[in-house]
Amino acid sequence: MAERFLKVEKLSKDFGGLRAVNDVSFPMDRKEIIGLIGPNGSGKTTLLRLIMGILKPDPGVIQFKGKNIVGLKTWDIVNLGIACTFQNMRPFRRLPIIANVMVSCLSPRAMKSGEWVKRVENKAMDALEFSGISDMALEKASTLSQGDLKRLEVARVVATEPELLLLDEPFGGLSPAETDLMAKSIKRLHKGGRFGRLHSEGPAMIIVEHKLQQLMKIVDRIIVLNFGTMIADGTPEEVVKNPKVIDAYLGGGG
Repeated sequence: MAERFLKVEKLSKDFGGLRAVNDVSFPMDRKEIIGLIGPNGSGKTTLLRLIMGILKPDPGVIQFKGKNIVGLKTWDIVNLGIACTFQNMRPFRRLPIIANVMVSCLSPRAMKSGEWVKRVENKAMDALEFSGISDMALEKASTLSQGDLKRLEVARVVATEPELLLLDEPFGGLSPAETDLMAKSIKRLHKGGRFGRLHSEGPAMIIVEHKLQQLMKIVDRIIVLNFGTMIADGTPEEVVKNPKVIDAYLGGGG
């Protein structure tokens, strides 16, 4: 039997007396896009941080391509092929935008063919081109709007050429037009291909998002958390009809 691309088993996380993630288990296939939804404080971002190794589970197992990644440093997890954007963006604000992306290009995974300064710069430009902000490459990151900061976050993770991409509220704070552009970029990235010197096989994705209407158009499957517990896992059509979801999330409860 073929191993699962990603396998999360009995994952929990406690903060003092609060259980933020409670016994969560799910498998994921290589080409899937999973939407992760739930009320504020339901454990969505905590789950992403557990997968990235920023937090350690107590207890739980996370396997990526058959390898247990619990206990690995975040840098090592990135080098295995997992990357993540965060809703609280922290660019190097005094550096030019292109320098922010060049940092990602310097990871061992992104430099696997022995690339150095000029190649790294070219690769960073390709990532910015993909994200639609290459014309601002030499401006400082501190000058960017909320929408452009989101695009910079995407460029930084795209530069690592991930196989699994975790997106934490990619549409948060964006206008309807900016949301549509971001959605198109996400779908284009998932489709895969060559973007200049960048090559993407089309990463699998887990997307945390509150803009459900846009999310439903992108994902294959939705997992719903409520108070840290998984209450639903199915297609968008199945989830929106689930009584537990209607009560706990879509209906405004919890």
